[in-house]
Amino acid sequence: EEVRKDRDSIGGICEMVAVGVPPGLGEPIFDKLKADLAKAMLSLPAVTAFEYGVGFAVATMRGSQNNDIFTTDAGKIVTTTNRHGGMLGGITSGMPIVCPVAIKPTSSLPRSQPTVTRTGEPTEILTRGRHDPCLLPRFVPMGEAMFALVLVDHWLRHRAGNVFGEG
Repeated sequence: EEVRKDRDSIGGICEMVAVGVPPGLGEPIFDKLKADLAKAMLSLPAVTAFEYGVGFAVATMRGSQNNDIFTTDAGKIVTTTNRHGGMLGGITSGMPIVCPVAIKPTSSLPRSQPTVTRTGEPTEILTRGRHDPCLLPRFVPMGEAMFALVLVDHWLRHRAGNVFGEG
């Protein structure tokens, strides 16, 4: 409400999480699950960034800090942490898939902003009508649907490969 009253907008982060995804979905080279999820999320309106796991934080970590330690839990192989975000080498590990997605602030504002005309002359622009101060609530159902479509697509590919003896 404060942003709306100030006639401005804000962005946000939506952390997409999928639990119960079986290990083995995805491909190691051309059809990596992480690449397909990134393409799908970045194809949605207002999305400006995609990460999985700890994302950009790996750039400041050492390998010993970043590596997830494997262990067993109730007879299943798991990792003690999930810095890999549920995907190793583009293939699901069985751990939760965690993908933060950044949503930009709405660019159309009900406040006057400087711009230029087609000929380059200085002017101002003011958007009239409905104004969403944050697009994040509108993104959530689209993001969830797109996330699910990519996971189902990879599950169907995996299933088809198993039927035909390829996986």
